[in-house]
Amino acid sequence: MSLQYITDNTGAHTAVVIPIQEWEAMVHKYADLKSLEAEPRKEKVKLSDYAGKLSIATADAMLNYVAESRGEWEERLKKQL
Repeated sequence: MSLQYITDNTGAHTAVVIPIQEWEAMVHKYADLKSLEAEPRKEKVKLSDYAGKLSIATADAMLNYVAESRGEWEERLKKQL
């Protein structure tokens, strides 16, 4: 199989390109792969779409959770460096 890898600026693989003939052979062999082609892409929902739909308490709790999670993540990154 002749795959092509797409990498980011750090050299980490982010995607794989499979030649169409090889993909079709795989789909023929493994029928459930065909369902991957049929899945519609879901639109991303922005937090601003929920404006006015959440209570102030719920919105504040969500924002606090995000802030705490971000702080924990940054602490973990500092420990790795």
